[in-house]
Amino acid sequence: MSYLGIESSLTGRRWVGPGVEIERAAEALAQQCALPAPLCAVLARRGVDAAEVPGFLEPQLRDLLPDPLTLKDMGKAAARFLSAVNAREKIAIFADYDVDGGSSGALLVWWLRAMGRQATLYVPDRIDEGYGPNDAAMAELAQGHDLIICVDCGTLSHGPIAAAKGADVIVLDHHLGGETLPDCVAVVNPNRQDESGDLAHLCAAAVVFLMLVEANRQLRADKVQGPDLIGLLDLVALATVADVAPLIGVNRALVRQGLKIMARRQRPGLVALSDVSRMDRAPSSYSLGFVLGPRINAGGRIGQADLGARLLSSDNLPEAQSMAERLDQLNTERREVETAVRAAAMAQAEERGLDAPLVWAAGNGWHPGVVGIVASRLKEATNRPAVVIGLDGDIGKGSGRSVSGVDLGAQIQKLAAEGLLIKGGGHKMAAGLTVARDQLEPAMARLSELLAKQGAGTGGPADLRLDGLMMPGAATPELVEQIEQAGPFGASAPAPRYVLPDMRIMHTRRVGDSHLKIGFGDGMGAKMDAICFGAYDGPLGPALQNHGGARFHLAGRVEINEWGGRRSVQLRLDDAAPAT
Repeated sequence: MSYLGIESSLTGRRWVGPGVEIERAAEALAQQCALPAPLCAVLARRGVDAAEVPGFLEPQLRDLLPDPLTLKDMGKAAARFLSAVNAREKIAIFADYDVDGGSSGALLVWWLRAMGRQATLYVPDRIDEGYGPNDAAMAELAQGHDLIICVDCGTLSHGPIAAAKGADVIVLDHHLGGETLPDCVAVVNPNRQDESGDLAHLCAAAVVFLMLVEANRQLRADKVQGPDLIGLLDLVALATVADVAPLIGVNRALVRQGLKIMARRQRPGLVALSDVSRMDRAPSSYSLGFVLGPRINAGGRIGQADLGARLLSSDNLPEAQSMAERLDQLNTERREVETAVRAAAMAQAEERGLDAPLVWAAGNGWHPGVVGIVASRLKEATNRPAVVIGLDGDIGKGSGRSVSGVDLGAQIQKLAAEGLLIKGGGHKMAAGLTVARDQLEPAMARLSELLAKQGAGTGGPADLRLDGLMMPGAATPELVEQIEQAGPFGASAPAPRYVLPDMRIMHTRRVGDSHLKIGFGDGMGAKMDAICFGAYDGPLGPALQNHGGARFHLAGRVEINEWGGRRSVQLRLDDAAPAT
């Protein structure tokens, strides 16, 4: 049943509210814990009972951090790492070119620097080398190093790891493993097929962090004090959010603590990037995912592949400022490239049909650095798994993004095993692939078939999930701060959305090309502001600007707006519907 009877909002979506069981659980929490109803609605949706509330609202890393040794090969990995450190062996770090890879590599660099050691940081070029270790790079690194640590990659790299003759190799990864593992010292990966899956939600940086926890533990056993690890959590938080890892379990605690560390502004690279991004408030999970993350990724997407990892590893502020400015410039260029590819991909996908289990598009010359972002946009627009492929000659390289409950990485890996792809892999929510042009249509048809068996294509794109009602008079900064205690919000933990019902729009103002600022009230004296980003990219902007005195139900997320030393609550508007 639709919420407030809204079957089709101004954006064409059906509004879905909390079920009766969730509402009852929220009421019970409000009575037992003396907490505000909007917060209890979030807690009830997350399945938190009254006894769990204190621990949930204040997650402690010491309570949630798993024993690193629960992961296979962890003891061997940490021991070999420490033997290289103690013997002053030459260490190379082979890191993926995204935020998770760059953060993972930077974690090791900072830890080693604190121990008075150095390492070679190598990041492959997305265009020339592709994802993960390759034979040439691994063979060359092996000639000058005793130990190579592959981070955020390597689990499926049997050949390249075998090419690293004369050097030991450790893999610290989280991508889906195959039936066999490469022949190396250790493969630490919660998504190995012989793992329990209890830690499958960890990103690679979290795996690296756990390895450093175990390394410090082994150092303590030898009466040696290891480097401070809490101070590294800003990097773990950044990677966790930017890699869209589920914000559940220990990930919540890692991100919460990491945001506190980041707010201290002690890491030159993140300070420089925050400043060039014009971040004027304490960092949030939104900042990590939508402000800092895209800029760090920009180097790997369309520029210098190792720029993001070098920025995060830098201990020199002027050097970091120069790299941050370059990444900001590259991010602007990336957006321009993305806009062109997105328009072409959406047009192609619409022609093919948006109601299939898989939405996909492929085009000649589409930049491989933006196909993943465009796949995300298609997924968001259709609520279906999406794959976007850039074709170059007889080969296509693409990226896919999935929806909750559909394991895209496993199905793409299955396609590779069946010979329909040249290679492919990833994890549940994101994957990469390489396909021959003449196999493109059959590969996508087979992938659609496999995804349909997991339920892809059954969800409607027109559902907007809401957590309850809120009135402007109750929307205080103190309430928003209480709701934020249930965060951080992100993957698998969406930020709560509330409906402010039967509101009168008092004024509107267009901001930039496509955004809308509105002031509204309940007609009884309580007033509030809202911002709607991209309002004029669809029907929301024109309908609200030309309201003609009509009243509306307004749906969105409440946030604190700080301006001129004043704190007020603002609605980040997602949707609206006429109040009839």
